[in-house]
Amino acid sequence: MNSNEFGPTWLRLDAEAAEASIATSIRRSLLKDLKRRGAVVGLSGGVDSTVTLALCVKALGPERVFGVLMPEIGVDEESGGLGELAAHHFGVEHTMENITPVLEALGHYRRYAEAVRLIIPGYGPGWRSKIVTSDTLSSTGYTFFHLIAQEPGGKTYKVRLPLQPYLEILATTNFKQRTRKMIEYHHADRLHYAVAGTPNRLEYELGFFVKQGDGSADIKPIAHLYKSQVYQLAEHLGVPAAILNRMPTTGTYSLEQGQDEFFFSLPLAKMDLCLYARNNDIPAETVASAADLSVEQVRRIFADIDAKRSTTRYLLLPPILAEDVPGTSNRGKG
Repeated sequence: MNSNEFGPTWLRLDAEAAEASIATSIRRSLLKDLKRRGAVVGLSGGVDSTVTLALCVKALGPERVFGVLMPEIGVDEESGGLGELAAHHFGVEHTMENITPVLEALGHYRRYAEAVRLIIPGYGPGWRSKIVTSDTLSSTGYTFFHLIAQEPGGKTYKVRLPLQPYLEILATTNFKQRTRKMIEYHHADRLHYAVAGTPNRLEYELGFFVKQGDGSADIKPIAHLYKSQVYQLAEHLGVPAAILNRMPTTGTYSLEQGQDEFFFSLPLAKMDLCLYARNNDIPAETVASAADLSVEQVRRIFADIDAKRSTTRYLLLPPILAEDVPGTSNRGKG
């Protein structure tokens, strides 16, 4: 994927100016607000984490940026190699920590299998699976989730997920994001660094993250950038082609899974255009022409955006106090 795949000029980015502005923000945040010496970045091998790494290097120098690779055995195993590629390319010290033993100790794999067996009783060792969402473009306004499971011999099942099994599966997979964030903060604490989060605007605004997991960070340098703008900035920063051309994945399930399958329900390029339009009061008729969609499909996407904002608002809320605590108003409430 590259920036030429995104048609309208709505999302065209002045990459040089964006780089300078974000680098200034990173330096200012660490020096004035956080009083930390550098930045830790969790590296997934994707474009978002690589761009965040590159921006931290531009802002602070490679000697004050530390990369953490946190692969899991049997899940998106390409990510470790691409994460190392990013770390070497931008010249930062890094470490690799396999999260599989931690997940095993937490009972993640047992809990996950038990949740899946609520709807597929035969699920067990050697099976692979993932969750997919319904297609917004053809839906009637309701979002449904399905579990796709594959036997060791290759036979595949697709089963609609009732609410409770869905919540059980989601709760246990959230261990992964929270484990990775715990490791990032370990390294940030020992180095006296800040943690740099990697969400783009689609993820941040629509709630595609885990609270106290990948949603937790001290700075989020690209949270204001649409996905297409992240790609434009990646090209400007010299992100390796192997990372630029990689399909965005969730890094969560044992079957290969794109982000559009699990959460956005349509290609990210079209999602970008629709979210931008929703944020800027651009009529559905205009968006339909630009995104090669019908007017009715755009209206469904707008409704889905509104629903995601509403249902995921909880993720963005800080802890709620019964009463304000004097002396803390300027210190944040996270």
